[in-house]
Amino acid sequence: MPEEYESKTGERDKYGRKISKVPAIAWYTNLDIDKRHEDLILYRRYADDPSKYPHYDNYDAIEVSKVKDIPEDYWGVMGVPITFMDKYNPEQFELVGCSYNYGRPKEWPEDTDMAPTVGGKNLYKRLFIRRRA
Repeated sequence: MPEEYESKTGERDKYGRKISKVPAIAWYTNLDIDKRHEDLILYRRYADDPSKYPHYDNYDAIEVSKVKDIPEDYWGVMGVPITFMDKYNPEQFELVGCSYNYGRPKEWPEDTDMAPTVGGKNLYKRLFIRRRA
């Protein structure tokens, strides 16, 4: 960071240069690292209360508003927040696509809006995933 930049942390690297962290930035890789093979432990059950997982108005998938709420007993397509990417294991989940035309799932009708909606309300960007057997 430039010396004139006011940093809240005041951190410096080993050479004495001013450094700062940028919030809400993540680096993803397709390199074969150990974390990529860690299973996400699932403990919620769709069958216990399906009403907690509403279907989208414009796509055949259920809404899972938090990664920790991904059900262990649901095998269809689910819309999850983009924070799921930090826990994505390609051996456990198939990445079907995402909303807002950044990877339209092939099953998503071409003539519909790519904004996922529940009860007529637009949701933030979602990744669409499916459990692997």
